[in-house]
Amino acid sequence: MSIKDIMNDVLQDNKLQKGIDLLTIKEAWAEVMGNGVVSYTNDLQFKNNTLYVKLTSSVLREELSYGKDKIVKLLNEKLNKVLINNVMLI
Repeated sequence: MSIKDIMNDVLQDNKLQKGIDLLTIKEAWAEVMGNGVVSYTNDLQFKNNTLYVKLTSSVLREELSYGKDKIVKLLNEKLNKVLINNVMLI
């Protein structure tokens, strides 16, 4: 077995993958969206392949809602795997 396989087994056995995914999604959000959007981001949650983004600006929320599909595409490209199917802006 390779080290990668062993690490994947450890993550799965200890149910750590969700936490690792959330951390990588938070990093990808910051890189893809930039400091302007991140400064208005209050919280990120990831459940059932949906990213829930709590924003402090209703204007920004409305503006980003028009590009949700593009946001999903950019985040998945940054993550190098299809992890996010939908973004909910709240």
